[in-house]
Amino acid sequence: MNNLVVLPMIIPLLTGIALFFFRSLLWLQRLISIGAMLAASAVSIYILHLIQRDGILRLDFGGWKPPFGILFVADSFAMLLVLAASVITVICLFYAFFSIGKAREKMYVYPFILFLIAGVNGSFLTGDLFNLFVCFEVMLLASYVLISLGGKRVQLRESFKYVAINILSSWLFLVAIAYLYGAVGTLNMAHLSQRIAEVGQGPLLTTISIVFLIVFSLKAGLVLYHWLPGSYRVAPTAIAALFGALLTKVGMYALFRVFTLLFYHQPEITHTLIGIMAGITLIGGSIGAIAYQNVRAIVTYNVIITVGFILIGLAASTTMGYEGAAYYFIHDMVAKALLFLLAGTMIALTGTAAIERMSGLIRNYPLLGWLYFIAILSIVGIPPLSGFIGKMLIGQAAIESHSYLLLALGFLSSLFVLYSLLRIFLNCFWGETIISEENEAPLKRGLLMPSILLAILSVGIGIAPEWLAPYVQDAAHTLANPEEYINAVLED
Repeated sequence: MNNLVVLPMIIPLLTGIALFFFRSLLWLQRLISIGAMLAASAVSIYILHLIQRDGILRLDFGGWKPPFGILFVADSFAMLLVLAASVITVICLFYAFFSIGKAREKMYVYPFILFLIAGVNGSFLTGDLFNLFVCFEVMLLASYVLISLGGKRVQLRESFKYVAINILSSWLFLVAIAYLYGAVGTLNMAHLSQRIAEVGQGPLLTTISIVFLIVFSLKAGLVLYHWLPGSYRVAPTAIAALFGALLTKVGMYALFRVFTLLFYHQPEITHTLIGIMAGITLIGGSIGAIAYQNVRAIVTYNVIITVGFILIGLAASTTMGYEGAAYYFIHDMVAKALLFLLAGTMIALTGTAAIERMSGLIRNYPLLGWLYFIAILSIVGIPPLSGFIGKMLIGQAAIESHSYLLLALGFLSSLFVLYSLLRIFLNCFWGETIISEENEAPLKRGLLMPSILLAILSVGIGIAPEWLAPYVQDAAHTLANPEEYINAVLED
């Protein structure tokens, strides 16, 4: 049954290749792409069940045993993120069918979305650092195409910045991998953990760990987020929702994996630095969220705030912190996709992204307005919606680890999130409507249904967390006890 572990990556990858042969058959591209992601989601659910029953799963490619071969490792933390990413891709694909436009559809948008999710899922599942680099590159190459699709001047300008930053981070990633291999002679993550524990995390390995921290911070938008606001703002709505929900999560996942499995021996240096960077990110993201009058810009800065908040859980370095982070990962993937889709729908209906040029939308589109209000409550962490559990656990972890400043910054940032999103709600949905009855455009069900599904998911996670709790607790236990991951990979 371990062969199933590769399917969440291989299904979208092979389907994306196949779609290149159906360029003119758009209806078939849509059908095949959403079918493939539904299949990947179903397989992910089944693998999660197997992990609970049999423990961590490992797939050795070509029969080469660790640490010599390529392998995928599926634990609860990785598979929860794979499942969430696959489900959100299904919903964003459905939105894209009604919004992306035939011109972009004929430019292979669906194959590149599938390549993107193949890279994302591969990054979550890979068990060695070099193939983490490879999966990162698959994801990034697809995102380069998706961000520039359409060829608008602003897209080309922002995509140039996005590509340049990611090429730099990829180069640094290779440098860090080379130095680490030179120091300990392996790239298998479980074997690396064992070797680093044997030789001790001296100054050289601590320096290498800081290089990895810089690399993954560039990917995640931790402090080094200059590229992120403009890049996410110019992409089509369905693509921006995927970016906001998934891309920074891959960088954060890598930080959690590397600094709980490999470089956890000197937390007074590495984890303190992560805490400082998380605090700076919270401050910068909060300032950006209230500084702009553009709906998409405000939503994008809220992505940056989330990066800082989740990494408080890693800086705290406790089981409760990891559990809170796992909950918040899943919540935020759902909530940010919902927020980007709603913001894009508002822009499509009014023809503008400026807050001061929107007003009274709730009179014309009441369901859209109340969905946005649900998204606000969820992101801020109002019980019983999905953001509450993760926020509470991360807060408790910060108290346990005596990180009171991070706790204060985390919850102060929630007030900035509330203010920034409530400002959109009050300015854009209330007041005198700017759309007369004769000029009111019908809101397509295809644009609204994905947001409804995401809102239901957010409410469901908050009201009935018990179905998710065993997987999240198992994920936190694995992160807090790296020997379980090591034993699952290295023992026959």
